[in-house]
Amino acid sequence: MRKAAVMLGLGLGGALAAWSPGQAAHAPMTPETIPCQVPPGWDQVAAQGAKVVVFGEMHGTREAPAFVGNLACALAAKGERVLVAVEHDAINDDDFQKAWAMPDALFVPALTKAGWAERDDGVGSESMLAMLVALHHEARTGRRIDIVAFSGVKDEGQARQFAQLPGQGPHDAAQAENIRIAAARQPYDHVLVLAGNTHARKRPVTYAPIPFDPMAMRLARSVPVIALNMTSAGGSSWTCELKPGVVAKPHAPNTDADVECAAHPLGKDADLDRAPFIALGSLPGQQPDPDYDGVFWLGPVSASPPAVPAQSPKRTP
Repeated sequence: MRKAAVMLGLGLGGALAAWSPGQAAHAPMTPETIPCQVPPGWDQVAAQGAKVVVFGEMHGTREAPAFVGNLACALAAKGERVLVAVEHDAINDDDFQKAWAMPDALFVPALTKAGWAERDDGVGSESMLAMLVALHHEARTGRRIDIVAFSGVKDEGQARQFAQLPGQGPHDAAQAENIRIAAARQPYDHVLVLAGNTHARKRPVTYAPIPFDPMAMRLARSVPVIALNMTSAGGSSWTCELKPGVVAKPHAPNTDADVECAAHPLGKDADLDRAPFIALGSLPGQQPDPDYDGVFWLGPVSASPPAVPAQSPKRTP
């Protein structure tokens, strides 16, 4: 494992253990002496020459945003320019950018006004906010880190552009285009995308009622992409699932009353007593999943609740 060459302003692993949104809303994060670290296996990914790396997560864990945030700040500490793309609504990206330009003390109040109260599905988690708080602090100290909210259509023109695509195709096509446009704005060394693992696939999604081409597959048509699927030792994640006894309606959407957004058990992918790492291909002893180029291993995971109490819960496609 290569450590960052300098001691960073905030080590994400330690920060997440003690951080709460209320704390950040009232005071800027202060520098710690915990270095961000490049995880084992990253060198294999970097050697592929793909500027864009998509991390396909199960939403609502503490560990997935911390992993990506740790990598972003470690790369930035080496002097590299990094864009972190998060699965928040693209229509809120202007507000994300305005918040990003603010000092630490004003960042969280400004950012969380931009759609966070509508996210009870794991995307707007405390861990996601903690990652952005930490990276914003690094950016304010001079690290070359930017963010973009890329999810869904950003305007009516984009909606018309992709309207002919089947099923969830318009949503994922807009995601891909929003990332591509943001990645071209600066000479980024790395674009790190944190998205649900359905969007991170590089082959058509055929298990949906209407098959569609996912975001990473579409994005790879215009820029080189490495797609990594989240793996873990199991635990819990904050997700929206049908309540016990509720049967899915095949021809009608389920209502909010049918769904419970809460901490739910998450099954394990393997029994590995290892710190987080990246591997191209598969975990040791397993077969590669052709939908992805590799995996990122988190170890045990735990649920991260919403950073802002939901007023009108929203679940992403």
